[in-house]
Amino acid sequence: MKGTAQRGLKQGLLTTWTLGKVIFPITLIVTILQFTPVLPWVIKQLTPLMGVFGLSGEAAVPLVLGNALNLYAGIAAIVSFEFTVKEVFIMAIMLSFSHNLFIESAVASRVGVSWWLISGIRIGLAIFAAIVVNLVWDGGFEQAVYGFISSSDTNLNGWGEIVLHGLQTAAIAIIQLALIVIPLMIVMQFLREMGWLTKLSKGFAPFTKALGMKENTSMTMVAGLTIGLAYGAGVMIQAVKEDGVEKKDMMLALIFLVSCHAVVEDTLVFIPLGIPVWPLLIIRLVTAIALTMTIAYFWNKLDKNKGKEPTTNEHSYNTF
Repeated sequence: MKGTAQRGLKQGLLTTWTLGKVIFPITLIVTILQFTPVLPWVIKQLTPLMGVFGLSGEAAVPLVLGNALNLYAGIAAIVSFEFTVKEVFIMAIMLSFSHNLFIESAVASRVGVSWWLISGIRIGLAIFAAIVVNLVWDGGFEQAVYGFISSSDTNLNGWGEIVLHGLQTAAIAIIQLALIVIPLMIVMQFLREMGWLTKLSKGFAPFTKALGMKENTSMTMVAGLTIGLAYGAGVMIQAVKEDGVEKKDMMLALIFLVSCHAVVEDTLVFIPLGIPVWPLLIIRLVTAIALTMTIAYFWNKLDKNKGKEPTTNEHSYNTF
């Protein structure tokens, strides 16, 4: 038992180091950019595009902050303005698909899939969903009521305080990462060595099989669905190394998870904004399932036409 915990701790520290090398600098840079003319300039350039999604110009602020930082930054920006229920719902669905873009996509790319592919899928889904909702939904023109949420402003004086704030934010992000990843890796080590991981994989196998993946991809799926793309990447990296997850299966798993990850948390955070959250959850799940099954179908058909047998235990991935 002690040896298993030590091996899990070691793996957790290694994974934290691997992901931390991505998360720390990106968090630091983006946090500092908030206090420069860069983000306001980006927002100004995006404002004319908001009308395509049925949004007012101010919606560029939460969308940029949500994509550059995280859902909470986007929500904090939403409550700083007066939006209709429809506008808030459209922003919620966009941010559900595409948020924390730099960190989550960069961390997920550590598995071996191109950052541009992951980001492109997320942004494409956000744009497509927003346009569809705007065209289909005729209601939601009443003003949104934000409940007890309130925004908080950070007033900093001088570059010294701004850089210090950025370092603190980045450090907190790494600490949060370690607090989640290290216990998770220890638990995963116990599950793996006691054989429970195999049983769990078999129980989840019908779902992964329906999506066109093998059963050894199931833990990757469970981790991404429950704890999110960034933290779930630790399990993905470990699965690539130890569970023999193939390149194709990892690709399909990532396609599903970039569409739908941390489904409970990422849905519940929007409840105080006064929007219907069940449609939000259903749209994400249906989109992820349909997209993954479609890509798996054509991928399998292409492999069959080429007469190509899938390659097993492919641990070295090339980016797309």
